[in-house]
Amino acid sequence: MFNRLTAMAFAGLALAGAANAQTPDSTTAASPFRPLALPAPNDLRTGAGRPGRAYWQQRVDYRIDATLDPSRQELRGRETIHYVNRSPDALPYIWIFLEQNICAPGSVTTQLDQPPLVFLGSTFDFSCKGFEGGVTLEHVRVGLRPVATTVVGTTMRVDLPRPLAPGRFVDLDIGWRFPVPEYGAGRMGRDGTLYTLGQWYPRVAVYDDVRGWNHEPYIGGGEFYLEYGRFDVALTVPAEYVVGATGVLMNPREVLTPVQRARLAQARGSATPVAIISADEAGHSERTRPAGGGTRVWRFTADSVRDFAFGTAPDFRWDASGYRNALVHTLYRPTAPEWEEANRMVRDALEYFSEQWYRYPYPHITSIEGPVEGMEYPMITFDPRAPSREERQWVLAHELGHQWMPMIVGSNERLYPWMDEGFNTFIDLANAARYFAGTAYGDSIGVHPLHLNEDHAIPGREQPLISRPVESRDLFWTGYQKPALMLQTLRHEVLGRDRFDHAFRAYLRAWAYKHPTPADFFRIMRDASGMDLDFFWRDWVYTTARLDQAVDSVATVENEQKVFLSNRATMTLPVEMELTYAEGAPERVRLPVEMWNLGPRFAYRVRGGRRVTGVVVDPRGVLPDVDRGNNRVTR
Repeated sequence: MFNRLTAMAFAGLALAGAANAQTPDSTTAASPFRPLALPAPNDLRTGAGRPGRAYWQQRVDYRIDATLDPSRQELRGRETIHYVNRSPDALPYIWIFLEQNICAPGSVTTQLDQPPLVFLGSTFDFSCKGFEGGVTLEHVRVGLRPVATTVVGTTMRVDLPRPLAPGRFVDLDIGWRFPVPEYGAGRMGRDGTLYTLGQWYPRVAVYDDVRGWNHEPYIGGGEFYLEYGRFDVALTVPAEYVVGATGVLMNPREVLTPVQRARLAQARGSATPVAIISADEAGHSERTRPAGGGTRVWRFTADSVRDFAFGTAPDFRWDASGYRNALVHTLYRPTAPEWEEANRMVRDALEYFSEQWYRYPYPHITSIEGPVEGMEYPMITFDPRAPSREERQWVLAHELGHQWMPMIVGSNERLYPWMDEGFNTFIDLANAARYFAGTAYGDSIGVHPLHLNEDHAIPGREQPLISRPVESRDLFWTGYQKPALMLQTLRHEVLGRDRFDHAFRAYLRAWAYKHPTPADFFRIMRDASGMDLDFFWRDWVYTTARLDQAVDSVATVENEQKVFLSNRATMTLPVEMELTYAEGAPERVRLPVEMWNLGPRFAYRVRGGRRVTGVVVDPRGVLPDVDRGNNRVTR
């Protein structure tokens, strides 16, 4: 979510004050290569970072009937939640998220009056901007029997009639309604007749082997962490409205015209956009809707997804194209003609992410233009118009990239945003550079995280990546840009592209449709790359270590020339240096990180007998070195 990126906006940004939360393991006295303290591997999660033979996770299936009433600006529904207990534990209760209670009077978010989060030129208010209206529960039942519930803000505990035994299931029946806010914590809402609806129905929290119930409240900074399952959803909307949603449309003959169905069939085999609803047709229901007034029911099914969202409006333009077995849909209002390129942008990114990292598994991706600054759900994203072509491409591709992390690889966004926002930003940078190759923006976008380091990695203010999002005062840095810089550094300067790519793909494959933790990621990267990376994760994730590589001197010792190097700060990385000689061409030397095994000083013996006249450490300027004044020596 939320990372609009432009070259201009990166300049001159100051970081708001934040406490420096160093871990006790960050002392400089100990070896930088000491083992990282991680949970012991077991039959559930192996020492190789993969799901073990006893790994389990719960399954949750939803059947939802919901009605949008624009005249009352209300969404109401009834759902059956089929919860399967695959854990070894008997569960006396189930925790449910009621996330629209973030808008309720007296909510935690309202009480705390939390300051907005700043992402470059955009400010995100994770409240409802004064709107008051939470979820009204009409009933909560097991079978025909009402059950006791306890609502705590955006969470609800449902006490079961009897503990749910391992291997058993329970069906919860919940009826609910809520008024749709104009601005729903920056992630959903309405704009005139357009509705973009995410986090809109009661959803079951994750019960896992690591923490039991993961019921961290929704107060803005963290997004969501949910179980995988199947959705059968029926959405009733006014007859003139068009719907884009998670899942496969099951009744196209009832809600689409014959012309639209024919155009969709054409789009499936087209690499270029086909207008399903053209500019001339948008808003003219007599041309875009089957005959008949009142309301229509749109039916969708989706499997192996962890959430469901939808957007709807009466005046969408609708473009579609095909990539392999997936349709690429872009729905936008006539007031956003610049979105005519959006379909190409999304399809291009879909192809890149699929070929580079992991094949896209779902039947479509739908991008909907509207007031939300950027938010992702399975198979669907909400995106703004954006003031420039570069920002538009960035936000469309960034929200699309979340289909891989965390929609497919289901990490916990409430605790570890760096594992989804950061990883996604990392893959987005290369994609944007490729899309705009040959332009000033495209040729510089990849180094933006490094350039941001000076403004955000401020001693005494910077926080470790492991900080919870609700505690982060600079989530743009700790959740997005620093983890992207971390992976760029690991890929290009520590492991090399081939080793990194092999290991990162192994992580995506191993944890697709599962719930990885940081320890699982660290272990599989070590296992698949063949390199112990505890030193790296300690510096980048658990501390705010800083890098200061230096050239101390060049001297002749016992008839041999030596370059004396030192690691003067707390971050440990390999060294690249350029040697110039009195005669002949300069030479680039790359020294592996093991050079620091015996301490923070290293003497490099110059081979070949040539006389060194100069040394430059990090000659390409690719590392976040805090003092470049000591990177150069000239004799």
